[in-house]
Amino acid sequence: MAKTPDESSERLKALNITLTQIERSFGKGAIMRLGDAARMKVETIPSGALTLDLALGGGIPKGRVVEIYGPESSGKTTVALHVLAEVQKQGGIAAFVDAEHALDPIYASNLGVDIDNLLVAQPDTGEAGLEIVDQLVRSNAVDLVVVDSVAALVPRAEIEGEMGDAHVGLQARLMSQALRKITGSIGKTGCTVIFLNQLRQKIGISYGNPEVTTGGNALKFYASVRMDIRRIQTLKKGTEEYGIRAKVKIAKNKVAPPFRIAEFDIIFGQGISALGCLVDLAEENNILTRRGAWYSYNGDNISQGRDNAIKYLEDNPDFAKSLDLQLRQHLEINQADKKQSTEPVVAVVEDTDQPDLPDEVGVAENGKAASSRSSKKK
Repeated sequence: MAKTPDESSERLKALNITLTQIERSFGKGAIMRLGDAARMKVETIPSGALTLDLALGGGIPKGRVVEIYGPESSGKTTVALHVLAEVQKQGGIAAFVDAEHALDPIYASNLGVDIDNLLVAQPDTGEAGLEIVDQLVRSNAVDLVVVDSVAALVPRAEIEGEMGDAHVGLQARLMSQALRKITGSIGKTGCTVIFLNQLRQKIGISYGNPEVTTGGNALKFYASVRMDIRRIQTLKKGTEEYGIRAKVKIAKNKVAPPFRIAEFDIIFGQGISALGCLVDLAEENNILTRRGAWYSYNGDNISQGRDNAIKYLEDNPDFAKSLDLQLRQHLEINQADKKQSTEPVVAVVEDTDQPDLPDEVGVAENGKAASSRSSKKK
């Protein structure tokens, strides 16, 4: 029902009065029009792997809760340390809450972390660790806080109790309460909090995925991004193992399309291979051409084999920089073309990690069969 001009002006006047009263009661900025908000576009932090940045829609979002989970030795801490190093390179302040008491300063330094200016806390209890996180976020002076890990945030009652005592749901309640407290502060200060998490196995699960993360369900809801990282291959030179191939699935993403997949190499003692990501993406976008085992650029062969292509970029840093710039420009153009296109693009991704997929397909096939049988009866 259309409103008359007099009615519209009265409604607008009443709205302005209400907004003024809300700001007086709860402070300036308690309510605002979305167009007046300071952060319309979510800023991001590079992850150290270009393939992962693309899967995330630009990088780790600022002012959000992020969860990285996966099996042991899959690269969770390595990814977090790379993000931490990128924050420091941009002039930011980062903190590392080492609940596992397992941070290796030498390895962190090899990954580019400025360990002299890194804030490190090693709390004895989960309550102390989460209180430290809360105070760091509220200070409005810290850009990134990494918690390693949720499983090591042991409640005080469990530490003070005897071995074998049952403490049902203590950690889940602790995480739920902490996230309720710090989420609002995270949004206001723009501080990013990364929680690393471990996997456990559900008992008695005969169908479906038995894996579950620790700390209850609260983190799953509060996290804007959830990354499932897996070790899919061991890299070898002869019989010597020198790294792993990691695969990250974006299980949840509130700031970009989810369920994207990224792969990258992690070299022991060095971290994520940025040049390996560059070679993979350049080949995928036809900037580097591979014929058989040979890689070529503009028709000129540069190396034989992927490892030699990475070595060529190491020996020619100027060429690597120009290739990186060309690739980023190419990817930005492609992203702009996708945004201008009005037709929906549906990508079919084969994912063996989804146990329910065959049954859904089976239901669809049965539905088609049923519809064909009904049409025959008619």
